[in-house]
Amino acid sequence: MGVKLKILFLCTGNSCRSQMAEGWARHLKDDSIQAFSAGLEAHGLNPNAVKVMQEEGVDITPQKSQRVEEVKTIPFDIVVTVCGHADENCPVFSCATTVMHHGFADPPKLALTAKTDEEALGHYRRVRDEIRAYIETLPEGLNS
Repeated sequence: MGVKLKILFLCTGNSCRSQMAEGWARHLKDDSIQAFSAGLEAHGLNPNAVKVMQEEGVDITPQKSQRVEEVKTIPFDIVVTVCGHADENCPVFSCATTVMHHGFADPPKLALTAKTDEEALGHYRRVRDEIRAYIETLPEGLNS
């Protein structure tokens, strides 16, 4: 395989959705994608995101919650915003980067209404699986 695409998954806090996207890309597409994640802020890894990814055999604990400023010097091929707030507030990248939006629901916000821990984890699992389905379409799906 040739050069890997450098893809940044960007969200607000870099704690959940972008972390899951980075984890899935590393797990499923390591031959074609060099995955990164960052946020407009850095809120640390969400423990429930870590838990539901581990259920699928993907360990995201080595990943780091970081602000987008920490990765701005990397010449990304594509930036994928995974939440509306990041899409609306996406910073300008100095390299000729394609920015696209593929939004996912916010598990921590959905979990606020859950009556049990198991119900809360159900929201994380659903979004985890939606992110996996999206990552499975890459890199080909980036052109659509």
